[in-house]
Amino acid sequence: MSMLCVRDLHVSYGGIKALRGVSLDVEQGEIVTIIGANGAGKSTLLNTVSGFLKPVSGSVSFKGEATGQRPSKIVKAGICHVPEGRLVFANLSVEDNLRLRAYLRGDRQKVAADLERVYAIFPRLRERLRQSAGTLSGGEQQMLAMGRALMTDGDLILLDEPSLGLAPLLVKTVFDIIRDFRALGKTILLVEQNAFKALHIADRAYVLEQGRIVKTGPAREIAEDPAIKAAYLGAKSTLAG
Repeated sequence: MSMLCVRDLHVSYGGIKALRGVSLDVEQGEIVTIIGANGAGKSTLLNTVSGFLKPVSGSVSFKGEATGQRPSKIVKAGICHVPEGRLVFANLSVEDNLRLRAYLRGDRQKVAADLERVYAIFPRLRERLRQSAGTLSGGEQQMLAMGRALMTDGDLILLDEPSLGLAPLLVKTVFDIIRDFRALGKTILLVEQNAFKALHIADRAYVLEQGRIVKTGPAREIAEDPAIKAAYLGAKSTLAG
């Protein structure tokens, strides 16, 4: 059984059908990416998995258990969502942002160890630990958002547009960190505007168009599909290297 199973998911905003029968699976230890144009329903899918949106019909299950619960329960089950736009608590310090994300945990020693692990992965956050999160640069805020994901100690991390608005050098750093997350035993479901980078890092991919999955397969095969190249990859037509 897959770690995450989404079956025939339909989600609407008023009269607008955002998702139309979406089904997907994420296996433990995978990086799976969802690519598609703006408005395709990618963020809607992640928001439904994490409990912020309720489907009209269909189901989401995590480790064999249905997830139709409040977001706090879903976080406790082991799913962490890093939303588009980072959404850090601007008036709180970097350290308080990180500790707040561990509020459901009772294992204080492991929380302290995980905090040190976050600082090891993101040395810049250690330098800024007393600084208000709202005064960080965009790249530093993205580091903080991803560090908070580790503080939940979840098994599945939902990443929504982690490279959005970042300089090219920071984009590379973000994708290196995603690889680090997998090395730590995390499973990743990634929504990303940079299809080239997403397909380069992922094991498998789903292509979402107008609320429907229109193609799925190994990421490298998806990247070599002529229609996908034309629609999403432009001149970057190969993943070689």
